Amino acid sequence: MEFVSGYRDEFLDFAALLFGWFRKFVAERGAAAASVDGRWQQLETQIRRLPQDPALWVLHVLPNHSVGISLGQGAEPGPGPGLGAARLLGDEPPLHLRDLSPYVSFVSLEEGEEEEEEKEEEEENVEEEGADMEKVEPEEDGEPAPVSSETPQEANPPGEPEEAEQDAGGGEDGCREDRAEDEKGPERRKGRRSEAAPLHLSCLLLVTDEHGTILGIDLLMDGAQGSAGRVSGTENLAPRAYALLCHSMTCPMGSGDPRKPRQLTVGDAQLHSPQCSAVLYCGEACLRADWQRCPDDVSHRFWCPRLAAFMERAGELATLPFTYTAEVTSETFNKEAFLASRGLTRGYWTQLSMLIPGPGTPRHPWGSTPSLSLLLGGDPYQLLQGDGPALMPPLPPDPPRGLFGSWQDYYTWRGLSLDSPVAVLLTYPLTVYYVITHLVPQSFPELNIQNKQSLKIHVVEAGKEFDLVMVFWELLVLLPHVALELQFVGDGLPPESDQQHFTLQRNGPEVSARSGPGVSARLNSGTKEKGGHRDLQIKVSARPYHLLQGPKPDLVIGFNSGFGLKDTWLSSLPRLQSLRVPAFFTESSEYGCVMDDQTMAVATGGGTSPPQPNPFRSPFRLRAGDNCMPWYCNAFIFHLVYKPPQGNGARPAPRPAPPAPTPAAPPVPARRRRGEKKLRRGARRRR
Repeated sequence: MEFVSGYRDEFLDFAALLFGWFRKFVAERGAAAASVDGRWQQLETQIRRLPQDPALWVLHVLPNHSVGISLGQGAEPGPGPGLGAARLLGDEPPLHLRDLSPYVSFVSLEEGEEEEEEKEEEEENVEEEGADMEKVEPEEDGEPAPVSSETPQEANPPGEPEEAEQDAGGGEDGCREDRAEDEKGPERRKGRRSEAAPLHLSCLLLVTDEHGTILGIDLLMDGAQGSAGRVSGTENLAPRAYALLCHSMTCPMGSGDPRKPRQLTVGDAQLHSPQCSAVLYCGEACLRADWQRCPDDVSHRFWCPRLAAFMERAGELATLPFTYTAEVTSETFNKEAFLASRGLTRGYWTQLSMLIPGPGTPRHPWGSTPSLSLLLGGDPYQLLQGDGPALMPPLPPDPPRGLFGSWQDYYTWRGLSLDSPVAVLLTYPLTVYYVITHLVPQSFPELNIQNKQSLKIHVVEAGKEFDLVMVFWELLVLLPHVALELQFVGDGLPPESDQQHFTLQRNGPEVSARSGPGVSARLNSGTKEKGGHRDLQIKVSARPYHLLQGPKPDLVIGFNSGFGLKDTWLSSLPRLQSLRVPAFFTESSEYGCVMDDQTMAVATGGGTSPPQPNPFRSPFRLRAGDNCMPWYCNAFIFHLVYKPPQGNGARPAPRPAPPAPTPAAPPVPARRRRGEKKLRRGARRRR
């Protein structure tokens, strides 16, 4: 079997863990099934004593209707009995991946069904033709009417009734034999099909936590080679899922001690049945309970029409100019397969994937400060590179003459092919560019932001964005005559990066970096001559935004904010209210925008502007564990609407001025007093 280059060792280790755990699970499940009363009661008692896992657990139900596994005969290609299904499923000694190469291949079940349907249609046509040949209807004069499918020699002549009867009698025995053969025929045909029938994995049950850690796996099989009498896997879905969850708690496949989830959700598109088709439920009981939940504004009865409206935006959000749009905006989009097929397995791409980077792959650890050695390499797009040709073309010789409002316009000017996936990473700097050039002038025209030569921007709750810091270099390409200072703020940033400061400077087609130990080492490289290229200064403050000290920024931006998901927003939003600076935020769904508006109202009494689709959103559709709504990174943009001063916008009534104190005598000017003293001294001298 072929694996992605650089992943062989890690993949084999993962496969060994997977099959080893599954084999143990199958053995214990069989033992529990043999003694239902005792074993399961003991297991449930053990689970009740386990500590709770604060992370959400997800039971993924992944049906498979189109792909089968053909088991071959070793070195000989094609299907055959060489490798039994029992061994593949763990009923015999463990199977190593090196053993699979000559035995296993993947086949399309849909093609097989089409071929069987064609064969059945042909057989039916042959039977109909035979029936037409046997049926001869007499006309009014008693002579048989000719049949178009028969030749004159095949029809019995009207003058030979006895021979015809004898032939019919002889044909009776022959028909019995033929019927017997016909009855055996389908069985023989089915037998031949079953010998070569592919192994069908009808459903995959997968238990993970909210971080993607695999905790358990089960394979539900339909009829397969060498497994006569095996029932459909989906018929036992509920007990198999229950057994898998129990074993995942007592013996989790991933890291960690035995534990039980505090909350569990089921990711199965077949389980949801509301009219909005937006929410997934584990069963009818949960659906009815959510529909009638109190108070009414948290019930699904209240949310159903609104969620239906959110679902209608799926087509609009999937309208993108890229050649791969249909694939990456699908509800069943396989992100890992897409990245691996394009060689996007190193650099910043590993932060979008669950794959393990291959040996020798340069990458700074998640959440740590980017190494300056990577920034000093001269190529600002080094970490955006995949295994293939360069993804970013050389810089255009001239700055943009107009403003870009879509991926299509930007890709055309930048010389990018619409097959390039760099939009997934460039969504962050292009969103900042769109806010500066389009949204701030529309919503805050009094700031005249487009004529400013320097901008100080705070990026709030910026853990992931700081890990992708070099993508913001593209802002210097789009806004070459603006000195930009980006200050990344948030308690999710690594503490060792707090107060760090470095400057990215454009030197022709290359980039250089200079660092300082803290804020005191600020590099004033933005004071170049008018018309020259500016610098991009990066600062880090690893603390919540409401604890940040420093000068007031020109603009505040947050990506995929989720105000209701973190308590610090209840303090950071009032701080923004007091600063009253333009603050723009993105969300991955329209539902998230509604939640942010409610949180803003609770925290400050203000609100948010109506969200609008971000033309520079990421093209990758995100999959949610408990709903089917269209989610994209940076999908929508809104800005904060601050509460007016004094709560209602009305100015306070003027108070009567306090009466001025009446002096006993008007003060004498100091200059006049000095003049009088001089006159007195002169008079004394004259005397």
